[in-house]
Amino acid sequence: MGINTSSDVLIIGSGIIGLSIGVAILQAHPDLRVRILEKEQSLGVHASGRNSGVLHSGFYYSPESLKAQFCRNGNLELRALCKRHSISILNCGKIVVSRNATEDALLDNLLSRGMQNGVQLEILDKQELHKYEPLATTHQRFIWSPQTAVSDPKRVIEALKLEFLSQGGFITFAEDVRLQKIKGEFFVPYWPTKFIINAAGAQADRLARRVGLAQDLAMIPFMGVYRSIESKKLPIRTLVYPVPHPVNPFLGVHLTLTVDKHVKVGPTAIPILGREQYSLFDGFSAVDSYESIRASISLITGQEHDFSKLVRDEFPKLWNKNLIASAIPLIPSLAGVEGWRKRKPGIRSQLVNVRTGKLEQDFIVEHAENSIHVLNAVSPGWTSALPFGRWIVENYLSRLI
Repeated sequence: MGINTSSDVLIIGSGIIGLSIGVAILQAHPDLRVRILEKEQSLGVHASGRNSGVLHSGFYYSPESLKAQFCRNGNLELRALCKRHSISILNCGKIVVSRNATEDALLDNLLSRGMQNGVQLEILDKQELHKYEPLATTHQRFIWSPQTAVSDPKRVIEALKLEFLSQGGFITFAEDVRLQKIKGEFFVPYWPTKFIINAAGAQADRLARRVGLAQDLAMIPFMGVYRSIESKKLPIRTLVYPVPHPVNPFLGVHLTLTVDKHVKVGPTAIPILGREQYSLFDGFSAVDSYESIRASISLITGQEHDFSKLVRDEFPKLWNKNLIASAIPLIPSLAGVEGWRKRKPGIRSQLVNVRTGKLEQDFIVEHAENSIHVLNAVSPGWTSALPFGRWIVENYLSRLI
């Protein structure tokens, strides 16, 4: 007997965004039949299973952004999810240190954003730094974020899967969907449904573009490379970050702790061609390459970002020596630590507005007919996922039911 392929809502993508939307739908409308289609054989193959596991507190983001709206509450809700499923959380907090007078002045901007976003935050003098992280150094001051924490991203998405299934949801794996549009209605062949939610992560803009949406957007993937070492060889207490670049949407090479008792240094932000190209010959795609080159040209010719400098700064970090060296200004004793090992890389697929040449730095959602398209769910997408899922239901799906 075959499965019933029909549904009320069909979600494309079982990453943390797709799962969170699925849970939110069933909580609000338990009578609906909701199915998620996933092209891989299991959960967490891409971004949701490869991120840093950091529960961000929400002080980086402009107060008017969706990121700021969701991150603080998302932190609390992820903590509650972890508690329900007995998933470990490291309540280690985080410091942001400055390397010169210019960066020291930027700390005030971060504090102001944090205060507007309702985040618990302090700026302290460097004389206090030893109380929080004795191995770190700073120019004059540093930020202390006690609400930042770390958990296990794969265990979190497995927990969300259990909650989705227990509420009556369905997941079908190994289903590489083709989104189509006929007579104004969107549909996926062989999977009849009333509504479609495109939460396909790095593939979301491509699915949307096939049906006439996301025309001004192109995708450029950035590879994040990490190295790690056992915590006993570098016994830091907290996460240590530099002041982020004031324009580019990357937080810079930093040091994080993991629940398996390691310290990670990274990530890089190396522009690459493939959205799932985790090594030189793995995941190469001619279509991806075209999109990446199109986005890169837009960045080069635009006025918003110094793309050539980003390339010059990031590519040398492919080599272990250069990656570690970039973090020594944060933790000087790194210079004497040996035995770093490669971690599984991640890819941040970043949308570029090809008209303006600007990296899109907030959630982007497009709605057309019987479909919703989550086109840009970049960091802190993992932390923000649960409240973002409810927002989708309240602002889009509920109007269609």
